[in-house]
Amino acid sequence: MTDNSSKTPTIDSIVEQTHTVYSLPLFFDRLNEKINHPRSSLADIGRVISEDQGLTVRLLKLANSPLFGYHTTIDSITKALTLIGTQQLRDLALAVSVMGSFSSIPSELLQMKSFWKHNIACGILSRSIATYRREVNQERYFVAGMLHDVGILVMCSAIPESMKEIFQQRAAGNQLYYASEQAHLGFDHGAVGSALLDKWKIPLNISEPIAFHHSPAEAVRYPLEAATIHLADIMCHTLGYSLTANWLIPPLNNTVWERLDIPVNQLDTIIKQSEKQIEETCAILSEAL
Repeated sequence: MTDNSSKTPTIDSIVEQTHTVYSLPLFFDRLNEKINHPRSSLADIGRVISEDQGLTVRLLKLANSPLFGYHTTIDSITKALTLIGTQQLRDLALAVSVMGSFSSIPSELLQMKSFWKHNIACGILSRSIATYRREVNQERYFVAGMLHDVGILVMCSAIPESMKEIFQQRAAGNQLYYASEQAHLGFDHGAVGSALLDKWKIPLNISEPIAFHHSPAEAVRYPLEAATIHLADIMCHTLGYSLTANWLIPPLNNTVWERLDIPVNQLDTIIKQSEKQIEETCAILSEAL
């Protein structure tokens, strides 16, 4: 992909450049179409997912993992749709599909295994926070958490030279990563990732929390989700699930505790419940890399 760093990049130019190279698999549009069609059966929806054998295997492994904790073996996509739900499985398919993209980013620019371990951990912790709060459709919290840094991938693909400079500035100047982006470009990876998901017609309940995961007070439609991803992201860095060893821990936004209403002594329980899920989910999804 050509680097347009000689021109001043914008969110639109970065997303447009990336969108022409990386797109969701055609099956995802067909999957949405089937789910939204009033006459579609679970078998019809399952057949669309099953056309991608690699995706099917990973989804079934996830369905049988501690992430869900079912006491029965889920041996078919139709059974997974029944137990997990069609919208929820569609969201999981989205996350796994995106993870299989962006494979051409050079390792000297970004270590993909570290990147995805951080993002998977954020997804698991987001889901655990949503579970504690008894939120509905907890899988969208997992997906939003897992894709919260997708804008970094977009920017590494579209403007690699600019990203090299940003990474170097952050390391040398002891600056928060997203602050380095803002200083260099005037926007950050949250805005870029959200713009790409909007281009892909991904629901706002996933794209808005991604846009504002570093500034959750600015979220308008989904402030609770943005606060959840924000807290989970900070917890990941605190636990050592960072993109690099010297990644600075972002500060906690003051609105988050009030919005989430989680006692501090419950965080340890949430972390302990999440740790095994993080390791097993990383092992399953790393096959997509």
